[in-house]
Amino acid sequence: MARHSIILDCDPGQDDAIAILLALASPEEIEILGITAVAGNVPLGLTRVNVRKMLEVAGRTDVKVWAGCDRPLVRKLETAEYVHGETGLNGAVLPEPTMPLQDGHAVDAIIDLVMSRPARTVTICALGPLTNLAMAIRKEPHLTQRVKEIVLMGGAIELGNVTPAAEFNIYVDPHAADIVFRSGIPIIMFGLDVTHQVLVTRVRLERIGGIGTKVAEAARGLLDFFNRFDMERYDAPGAPLHDPCVIAYLIDPEIFQGKACPVEIELEGRSVGRTLVDWWNSDRHVPNATVMREVDAERFFMLLTERLARL
Repeated sequence: MARHSIILDCDPGQDDAIAILLALASPEEIEILGITAVAGNVPLGLTRVNVRKMLEVAGRTDVKVWAGCDRPLVRKLETAEYVHGETGLNGAVLPEPTMPLQDGHAVDAIIDLVMSRPARTVTICALGPLTNLAMAIRKEPHLTQRVKEIVLMGGAIELGNVTPAAEFNIYVDPHAADIVFRSGIPIIMFGLDVTHQVLVTRVRLERIGGIGTKVAEAARGLLDFFNRFDMERYDAPGAPLHDPCVIAYLIDPEIFQGKACPVEIELEGRSVGRTLVDWWNSDRHVPNATVMREVDAERFFMLLTERLARL
């Protein structure tokens, strides 16, 4: 299987943090060209710190980090401290990072990293609001012919999680999502329909904690905190582990199943931020995304646990 060269665009958040660790633990499958931070789960002042915290706990200060957009394109920023805690990484005691941010803006870094490499060789893994990516496409339209694919966590076929209609990442910046979904870049979408099948049950959490390393203990603490809100909200045995699905797909795509669909973004009204997924293509439009809907959750957690044990 070919190795993926990726830009990881994220807004940590505990689930982003686990996705970062999974990518770091998988060098045979994944080359991380850089990580870009965006405002989302918590403000940019925290997400740009949280990325570096996770790199330092994993001993990977060689990975470059850029700070990006601190607000959505049009709407006022809405964050999710009620889920992730006031730092975004509540649940683990992580030292303040000493590694520096890179000079320059994440939008320019995305453009430079993609345009400096051969066409269709860079995958963008988008784990938060799509603001950085949309701005990069606006600034350098040739990106649409250069990016291999965008693998993103966002949206839903059915129910939302921040409103009845909308999933958080798309809701925070629907105008950015609209630009990305209309860009023509191949998209693989992991929405709530699939991520809500990947639950951090107590047994799975204890397997991670049982690894016994510093990294695993941090991961366990983060996930234990993350579990609390969603377990109560959904009356479920564990919280859905959204963002690591993106990385797991690059490592072992057979864990997931979906199909190509037309997807549009609602930009106004009560359902702003909704991803209109035409699963049956009733309107006969050209599909613009492969929408994942099924997952082998046990295989996913076996992969995650095995990879975290490497760090």
